Amino acid sequence: MVTTLSDTSTWLPLDGLAPGFDANKAPVVGDLHGRAFVLHDDGDGPDRTARFTGARVAWDGATVLCETFLVDPDLYYVQFHPAPREAVSLLLDLRDGRALVVTTTIGDDGTPRVTQEFRPATLDGIEARGEPMAPSTALIGRRVVWVYSREHAYEHVYLSPHWYTWQCLAGPERGLADTDENTVYRIRPGIHVFAWREKVIPCASVTVADHRDARRLRSHGVLFGLDGSGERPTHFTFGAHGRLLSTTVHPDGLDPAER
Repeated sequence: MVTTLSDTSTWLPLDGLAPGFDANKAPVVGDLHGRAFVLHDDGDGPDRTARFTGARVAWDGATVLCETFLVDPDLYYVQFHPAPREAVSLLLDLRDGRALVVTTTIGDDGTPRVTQEFRPATLDGIEARGEPMAPSTALIGRRVVWVYSREHAYEHVYLSPHWYTWQCLAGPERGLADTDENTVYRIRPGIHVFAWREKVIPCASVTVADHRDARRLRSHGVLFGLDGSGERPTHFTFGAHGRLLSTTVHPDGLDPAER
């Protein structure tokens, strides 16, 4: 446990958090084996193809190990690490013909050190239905507790389109708290990608969280960044069960969701 809470030089590095943090991770699935998907970028980006064979995905000229999680019927979250300083989080909605590619990159400097790019897309051969995967303010004002294992629990307060606050309630970081950058994308009604980028520890996370049942939230995600040496990448997946603790309703004119 950290005893000098304000001395960030003593904070646990990313690889120190990893042991046991994945206890509530969902089982991986092999549903995408033998399938290939062409993603048409919603903006001006190139088409990209994800081709699955067993526990591997071919992506941008590389074939690497991946983990695939079923989030909701016909909605998959795929996580892989195609380059030493790059991780990819792929959301595939086979029902609505939509996708989101989140690329997380470890930079040489800057704050935050680890950055993220979000690219919504449509899936070739599947009619696109409903709303595109797009930035959302739906989580602002919510206070949630997330339990990652019997030892690890964190509280999240979603403040604005740019910021959220976390506090460790149980685990080796108990007592630590900070406010970091975040990004939220709507995937389906009540299901969101929540991503954050830390400024103290060089790491970032992508999660896909189901908020439809306030008493039984569920998330799947990844942490990616540098280990305690500041040189070697650390990449691991996890899962959490959550519960909505409260919701703040701001008065008119003072709502941070209003841009």
